[in-house]
Amino acid sequence: MSWSWTIYRYIARQYLLGVGIVFAAFVFLSFSIDIVDLFNQTAGKRVPTSAVIGMALLQLPDISLKLLPFAVLLGGVFSFVRLSRSQELIAVRAAGLSAWNLLAPPLAAAVTLGVVCAVAFTPFTSLLLQRFAGLEAKYIHDEPSQLAVSRNGLWLRQGTSARQSVIHALRVAQQGVKLEDVIVFLYAAGDRFVGRIDAESAKLESGIWALRNAWVSGLDGRPVHYSTYRLPTTLTPSRIQESFASPDTMSFWTLPGFIQNARQAGFSANRYELYFESLLVLPALFAAMVFMAASFSLRLARLGGMGRVIVYSALCGFGIYFLSDVTQALGISGILPIPLAAAAPASAAILLGMSLVFHQEDG
Repeated sequence: MSWSWTIYRYIARQYLLGVGIVFAAFVFLSFSIDIVDLFNQTAGKRVPTSAVIGMALLQLPDISLKLLPFAVLLGGVFSFVRLSRSQELIAVRAAGLSAWNLLAPPLAAAVTLGVVCAVAFTPFTSLLLQRFAGLEAKYIHDEPSQLAVSRNGLWLRQGTSARQSVIHALRVAQQGVKLEDVIVFLYAAGDRFVGRIDAESAKLESGIWALRNAWVSGLDGRPVHYSTYRLPTTLTPSRIQESFASPDTMSFWTLPGFIQNARQAGFSANRYELYFESLLVLPALFAAMVFMAASFSLRLARLGGMGRVIVYSALCGFGIYFLSDVTQALGISGILPIPLAAAAPASAAILLGMSLVFHQEDG
């Protein structure tokens, strides 16, 4: 039995080596494209070159995480084809190992990689992406708005560098268009506090927040009552939704609490729940990529060469990516249940890959 474990370890190492080579190529290519795009976005804004490079480096881990499923697929193809060309697969098959035994080490490695990425790598990528979002707001966007929810309600920041206001509300209705139990902190340039507004409610209208039953006080501390007070704003309902932190900026461990808080505040959390569910099925997606890679590359000769294998594998990967986009859109809109929308691409890929391997192995 010891010799079989030696083979398993060797195949797993070869598979991880192939994934690493393809992943490194993807990372280099994506970094090159991203840094050119950032230079284009910051052209004419006098942004230091070091800041642009730093932004690209901060965004790189998140982009790499999105490219990792393709690296798992093409890395598997690369390793299986290399083992086939060196006749090692033939020797292993002659020793009595079936295709399913050959796939056990890559599957174990892929599933382990998926678990590590979901629970350990996402906290790192989310932290760097938060810092990237801050630099992007500083150097690229002129009027950033930021929204956050917690157990104590909603916090919303709006305005420009010359004039800003921070809005706090205990409850939200109509997806952020109407706020209740509102406090607004007013700031001038340099984050200098200039006043405060306490209101019973606030409703977003065209270019203003209409605050009802509002008490406005300045630095002198004397409140003035208004039945309706109009606070200028550049926000729209769609911009409020966009002001939510991207799901990518949250780690695997903080997402459940954020989803609960967002629902309690009155917002839809479908986008965040779908992202969390997709992280849960990430190991299964990586396993599906192994099956797809094996189905195309274990019988290289029958497929007609390396070029055709790469083309088929790439088309398969883009097909899974397209299916994932479709199911995510259906899940966010509520047409599909969130768990089904997250698990459907990985499940379909696993079934298709296993069917192809069954056909090649058992006819």
